[in-house]
Amino acid sequence: MKAGKTITVMEQWLGNIAVNVMFRTVIGKHLIGGTGICDGDEKENEKVRKTVKDFFHLMGSLTISDAFPFLRWFDLDGKVKKMNKTAKELEGYTQVWLEQHKRNKKNNMNTNSGFMDVLLSTVDDEGFHGHDADTIIKATCMLLILAGTDTTTGTLTWALSLLLNNREVLNKAKHELDIQIGGKRMVEESDLEKLEYLQAIIKETLRLYPAGPLGLPRESVEDCVVGGFHVPAHTRPLPNLSKLQRDPLLYSDPLEFRPERFLTTHKDDIDLRGQHFEFIPFGAGKRIYPGISFSLQLSKMTLATLLHGFEIDTIDGEPIDMVEKTGLTNIRATPLQVILTSRQSIQVYGQY
Repeated sequence: MKAGKTITVMEQWLGNIAVNVMFRTVIGKHLIGGTGICDGDEKENEKVRKTVKDFFHLMGSLTISDAFPFLRWFDLDGKVKKMNKTAKELEGYTQVWLEQHKRNKKNNMNTNSGFMDVLLSTVDDEGFHGHDADTIIKATCMLLILAGTDTTTGTLTWALSLLLNNREVLNKAKHELDIQIGGKRMVEESDLEKLEYLQAIIKETLRLYPAGPLGLPRESVEDCVVGGFHVPAHTRPLPNLSKLQRDPLLYSDPLEFRPERFLTTHKDDIDLRGQHFEFIPFGAGKRIYPGISFSLQLSKMTLATLLHGFEIDTIDGEPIDMVEKTGLTNIRATPLQVILTSRQSIQVYGQY
């Protein structure tokens, strides 16, 4: 590594962006670099981030009782205990945030500063379906935060890893940004629709590395036959999205990173919003991921800003390791470490 170069761990850098955006949207405050979520305590904020990470790790991990259900009560690997502890911690954090928002609303302070305030104004005090209003609000807000942080971070990290291993694609993306944005200003949200090649990069990344590789489980309400297989009632199948979206019968050179396929052969006949089952990174049907537009907009804006603003190099010039790690979401097994060098003049950044 050259002297004077600073190594950036991209999972942390991108993760901080995703966490801040989600907390600002849902809670109305930044978790990182702001005044804090839990009484302004930065150490407490770091504990929140760790708890969220533990949640995703535990949700995607296997326990001994998964293979031998009769051993569930013994909790031989201690994971059930860890799951209960993590769930209790998450519930405690959301309770603190809810009480803060209730106080602010009562005192007419900082109202409508996040989705939690919206729920406080719309959810009836009596709740519904046997759940009280507080439980509904806390569960909904935490679900939104959990669904939008680790998944977005993973998608952006995989996109950058793929670009670093495919320099021709990376150069095309930067060329598009230079033409559409130039070097006198930063990327703005209104620019995203013009960045067709960058949109294709996001789609190809989601095809190869869907955020939830096994999707979300469904449960059959009655006996049925699917693809010639008998599926008994109350079965919970897991769709293997990674396998489906790499099917050679559906995609030519399915293991290759080729964003151009979404500008040519698959430009008009495949949509990622659940209409075409050969490409369903967000699921399909009634329970399709509701935050598709939000997730895509955040991913495109973050990646565009990163590629427009920085030259990105690997530490040793070697190809990026693409080994995956088992979990609820699709993440890298090893941290992605890169060297970032500014592409734009200081005047451009000074405008913001």
